[in-house]
Amino acid sequence: MWLEKLHLTYFKSYEEKAFTFGEHVNCLVGENGSGKTNLLDAIYFLTLTKSAFHNQDALGIRHAYDFFVLDGIFKDSGRNTQITCSFQRGQRKVFMADKKNYDRLSDHIGLFPLVLIAPDDTDLIRDGSEERRRFFDGVLAQATPGYLNDFLQYNKILTQRNGLLKLFAERNYLDEDLLETYNEPLIILSQRIYAHRRTFMERFVPLFRKYYEFLSSGHEQVDVIYESEVASDDFPSDFRRNRSRDLHAQRTGKGVHKDEYIFEIDTVTLKKFGSQGQQKSFLIALKLAQFELLKEEKQKTPILLLDDIFDKLDDRRIQKLIELIDTGFLGQVFITDARPERSQRILEHVRADVRFFEIEKILNL
Repeated sequence: MWLEKLHLTYFKSYEEKAFTFGEHVNCLVGENGSGKTNLLDAIYFLTLTKSAFHNQDALGIRHAYDFFVLDGIFKDSGRNTQITCSFQRGQRKVFMADKKNYDRLSDHIGLFPLVLIAPDDTDLIRDGSEERRRFFDGVLAQATPGYLNDFLQYNKILTQRNGLLKLFAERNYLDEDLLETYNEPLIILSQRIYAHRRTFMERFVPLFRKYYEFLSSGHEQVDVIYESEVASDDFPSDFRRNRSRDLHAQRTGKGVHKDEYIFEIDTVTLKKFGSQGQQKSFLIALKLAQFELLKEEKQKTPILLLDDIFDKLDDRRIQKLIELIDTGFLGQVFITDARPERSQRILEHVRADVRFFEIEKILNL
């Protein structure tokens, strides 16, 4: 599976631009601020229905305009599929496949798998548990049928229950029967989401360890430990017993929204004790494990986006990625680089087809 054509209208720094990409390596070169990352974000948007870098769709609209349109042609096993996304201020986002609207945006996610490796990935290590949950939820949403719908439903009910707790606190009043109408579905969905996550991690962690060893050539033992209070058989009782604390805090204190993924190297916390090189290998191994798992689950090769990867990695780790490109395992790859001569040097011996696209900086945005 690969993206052959992309047309952007009023998206971020682009007024109107069309691209025809190659099936293998596409290198986007240009000075900083020219729009290379914006182009990657357009590809991300078309596959995952949202931006990789911000939560507000309106931020994708070019300055002084009121809408944007993204249009792409994906090729998969000889079949072409046209995916169109349009968004206008004050209106709902529209996604279409071959000019037919999706009933739900979630129906699109996972059909065109994609993995992004970007500078902000270090947030997975530096930031708190929410950032790690967001990463794994994103992988599960693409890889596991039914997960995204359960996850969205869980968050909807969680928001409603939290609103009810706040209302009870403000009125100094409690309706236990009403609260129970939210307790039961949250417990059921917590257990279902936990089962999805546990099964996923059993497959993911061995792949992650394999890629860490491939990248680092080291002897460290690395691990991703999934912890959840939902694992306990007593979770339904614990959830209900926590009612008084929930009322005091005006929010739900137990459930899968409190799950944690712990990154370890040689049984100690990666954030505190991992070197910069170890952290880089750890992060890329996470993304490559995501890539292989998606490839296995979807029976199609994901698109891989590498944003400013040559600036962030040393020569040895870059060479390891080039090895994967050379084997054909990675399929279609998009690479951004502000130094064209460096990209030419690194990619000159790659056996796969390599195309360069010069992205020119647009003034007067």
